Amino acid sequence: MLLSLLTGLLFVLPGLVQAADPGIPAVTLTTNADGTADYSVTIQILALMTLLTFLPAILMMTTSFARIIIVFAILRQALGLQQTPSNQIMVGLALFLTLFIMSPILEKVNEQAIQPYLNEEITSIEAVQSAAVPMRGFMLAQTRENDLNLFMNISRTEAVATPDDIPFTVLVPAFVTSELKTAFQIGFMLFIPFLVIDLVVASVLMAMGMMMLSPVIISLPFKIMLFVLVDGWAMVIGTLAGSFVT
Repeated sequence: MLLSLLTGLLFVLPGLVQAADPGIPAVTLTTNADGTADYSVTIQILALMTLLTFLPAILMMTTSFARIIIVFAILRQALGLQQTPSNQIMVGLALFLTLFIMSPILEKVNEQAIQPYLNEEITSIEAVQSAAVPMRGFMLAQTRENDLNLFMNISRTEAVATPDDIPFTVLVPAFVTSELKTAFQIGFMLFIPFLVIDLVVASVLMAMGMMMLSPVIISLPFKIMLFVLVDGWAMVIGTLAGSFVT
């Protein structure tokens, strides 16, 4: 992604140079011994600020966030609660749980990419490539083989020798598809006990002739009580954290 952005910037660099003050160079180009080039800090900051607009999509599509927030939404629906917990609380909990799950991956990214780049041991392009390695390993561990084969066939990508050769354009959608499937599987298992309570309450009300009374009003306290008694939040969060292979 960074390579594509820098390539696009090359088309507007001449205009930037002409518009710049003659005493303050707009672009400083440094040629390395291996033929590669590094741009000035100004262009790197501009590229970084542009990439920040893609940060929400990167967070949702390449981390554990999607699975967690979907399971939380299904859990709230199973309990019969429309606005409790609120969306802000659910998103905040999902973000911190994502940070907890992704912390080993982020530590590798820091060691292999961020710190060497800050110490000027590698270039910005090499830092991006190094940071992609731990993220690729995480996504590959969660992605099903049939989902990878699906998107490789759709994109007409040739067979690769190793999983590390799979392009990100194939890996990311395959990872998201696998995450959706896993999230719905966990959500289905969460729904079953609450569905049983709804069926029991509805059957009792019908047997008592209380046809006009909504079963949801009666079953909601029982579902909340069951969820609290079994320490539901700890079980759900523990299951989600343990479902990721890191």
